[in-house]
Amino acid sequence: DLYRKVFVFRNDPSDAYVLLQARPEQPLLNFTLCLRSYTDLTRPHSLFSYATKAQDNEILLFKPKPTEYRLYVGGKFVTFRVPEGRGDWEHVCASWESAAGIAEFWLNGRPWPRKGLQRGYAVGTEAVMLLGQEQDAYGGGFDVYNSFTGELADVHLWDAGLSPDKMRAAYQSLRLPPALLAWRSLSYEAKGDVVVKTRLRE
Repeated sequence: DLYRKVFVFRNDPSDAYVLLQARPEQPLLNFTLCLRSYTDLTRPHSLFSYATKAQDNEILLFKPKPTEYRLYVGGKFVTFRVPEGRGDWEHVCASWESAAGIAEFWLNGRPWPRKGLQRGYAVGTEAVMLLGQEQDAYGGGFDVYNSFTGELADVHLWDAGLSPDKMRAAYQSLRLPPALLAWRSLSYEAKGDVVVKTRLRE
């Protein structure tokens, strides 16, 4: 149980990552990904990467610069422009639905304007999911200059869109519906220089 704990990625740049052990049983037509990050990086970095053999950027949450987040689905992406952080934790939730081809993005409990992405697409199942690196090949092909340095926590992945109430609940760390990946029951393997520590601040 990682309650009130964080993954600390100590080095910059880094070859470390956290491998997440979860397997969706069928292709994803909807998903919601939420996580909290704390970093002073200004260079591009990957937060969450989900790759299949057919598509390395099947799902990717990437921060190219302090004022942008990118959500990739099936190799295509949309950009959400955000205010530059003030050295605090940032909580993000990104969700996508195939039927309408809509991507939703929430930052610190607030929704951003929705964008169109990959209508009719299905996210593949035989996936490698990891934190802290961007996969350019199935399970590897990392570029250390896209690596994450800092602290990550509260990682969740659902195979459904979450309601606005549940998006806000994720931000406030309240009770959440069962998930493919849930922070309090996370199956993972830390690779390289990643340390689990108690969270220092809210």
